Amino acid sequence: MGLHDRRAVLPRQHRSARDHPPLSIAILGGVRALLGDSLFAIRVVPALLGGTTVVLTGLMAREMGGGRAAQGLAGLAALTNLVHLALDSFYSMNAIEIALWAVAMLLVLRIVNGGDRRHWLLLGVILGAGLLNKASMLWFGAGLGVGLALTPERHWLRTPWPWMAGVIAIGCFAPFVWWQWSNGWPFLEFNRNAAAHKIGHVTPIAFASEQILAMNPLAAPLVVGSLAYCWVTESGRRYRAAMWVFVTAFLLLAFSGSARSHYLAPAYPISLAAGSVAVERLARGRRWAIRLTATALSAVAIAAAPLAMPLLSPDATARYQNALGIRPRDEIQRSGGLPMHLALQLHAAAVLEPVAAVYASLPPDERSRVEILTSYFGETGAVNVLGRKLRLPRSIGLHNQYGLWGPGDARGELMIVVHAPEAELDAWFTTCERRASIDCPYCMELLQAEAVYLCRNARRPLRDLWPQMRMYE
Repeated sequence: MGLHDRRAVLPRQHRSARDHPPLSIAILGGVRALLGDSLFAIRVVPALLGGTTVVLTGLMAREMGGGRAAQGLAGLAALTNLVHLALDSFYSMNAIEIALWAVAMLLVLRIVNGGDRRHWLLLGVILGAGLLNKASMLWFGAGLGVGLALTPERHWLRTPWPWMAGVIAIGCFAPFVWWQWSNGWPFLEFNRNAAAHKIGHVTPIAFASEQILAMNPLAAPLVVGSLAYCWVTESGRRYRAAMWVFVTAFLLLAFSGSARSHYLAPAYPISLAAGSVAVERLARGRRWAIRLTATALSAVAIAAAPLAMPLLSPDATARYQNALGIRPRDEIQRSGGLPMHLALQLHAAAVLEPVAAVYASLPPDERSRVEILTSYFGETGAVNVLGRKLRLPRSIGLHNQYGLWGPGDARGELMIVVHAPEAELDAWFTTCERRASIDCPYCMELLQAEAVYLCRNARRPLRDLWPQMRMYE
């Protein structure tokens, strides 16, 4: 179970997360109620959403005038998109985001093609759901606004339909915004700290070059072809309003200075669909050209799949990556040699074993009253979900949403603490004894520095110490 999977499995008494919008947590709550907490149950949702995105991308190609070849190529391009493979392999809001963008884009294309005006109302619902999943749906709204203003589709702005869609979307998002406002905007604090302490500065050129590797290097011509199809060809120009969503999202992210490569992933399907239509038109019935393109995309995806999904052991993945000559881009927090999304999936077992060992080493009277404090949300989730089989006490956490919830009724008299640096513990507890190390050579370097401590007697009540202890990034 990966770091984000475990973050999503929130305690039942804290079902609503507020460091991000709540839809992904609500969906997972339903999945857990029906299927339980198994790895299969948690990861079947992103897998199904990934398959849905593949189908929707093919349907986009059909809406843009593509025949069967273009539709099949578009679906294959979505299937072999490396960042989609990565994000659809674990549970988070990202897989939901990609699918919702695809649904919204298909509705936009149908509106452009003269579909039922009431599609605008459904679009408003989808945009609202997207905002309740991840605020980045605002980029879609901004791009659609630009597209309507700069193309003949601006005639819609003289009707009530797009405005009604906007009202519906804003109405869906309003409760989350109100909560943020009334609680000091923790979401904005999270994003500021993430940009300053985790991601670092990313130039527009670096962001653009990362897209080539992220999507599938051989899909880059499809993106170029999509722009040519929508801005050069007569049949494609009518779809510029939709393509402006991709262009606007790219420009906003590229010039933000702090965007990770996967942030553009939800915008890929429209460019892959339009690019596939362009390839079909250029092929002029030459099936070998379509087959060659499909074979090349598939070959690259198969070769790169072990770097997108956890298919190999960490050692084998590192050797394979080195053999390909690929080095992940380091952010402020280095990833330990593996792609970050894979490195983050290794920490659970590495933390759980030493925590359980320290717990087992305590005499019975101390085991009955010891509490657990973990620094990062993945560690907290690991103890609270996987630690149940080891009969570990529940952990409180310092990081993000766990930090917002606070220490609860924890007393701080005797605590197993997973943390770094040790100097901070001296400011929080009277005594702290290092009891175990964490052996995880491929984990994030920040996590490699952690150790397991047995700490006694918090210097002040934990609720008083909490503002200086919690981390939000």
